[in-house]
Amino acid sequence: MGKKGIVARTAGKKVAKHVSETAAKKLVATGRPRDVVENDPKVEALVREIIARVADKWTMLVLEVLEEHGVVRFTRLGERVGGVSQKMLTKTVRQMERDGLVRRTVHPVIPPRVEYELTALGSSLSEAFCGVWVWAETHGEEIERARVAFERDAVKRRGSTEG
Repeated sequence: MGKKGIVARTAGKKVAKHVSETAAKKLVATGRPRDVVENDPKVEALVREIIARVADKWTMLVLEVLEEHGVVRFTRLGERVGGVSQKMLTKTVRQMERDGLVRRTVHPVIPPRVEYELTALGSSLSEAFCGVWVWAETHGEEIERARVAFERDAVKRRGSTEG
């Protein structure tokens, strides 16, 4: 695994830990005992795994397409997602099917017709991530300004170290 992969995996673990800690606080606020939330390694491992999966670019795009279009054939799904290789799309939908997010239907015709649709579980995940989408839309300009300022300051920092 390259350096970028290690950095991404480490960052993903940190995000998952933060999210699970935040979720634990919210569950305690709803009346569930804190020790039940914090001390269950199976739950923590599952949460981390799911966060890593759904934070994946392709999973999010497949969720969006299926939420918007309902039942979609494999080829059309790839077209609507855009920029995804057939291999990566296959891997993504298989993992989503394994997790119960997507239902795959194979029609016994020649050539075989394969369709995908969200399950109720997949739809609920899509709804949950709708909030992230709205947040990104709401704060997009602010993020863009921060990026521009960061790049401007980075140029200044580089310039001051060269002299």
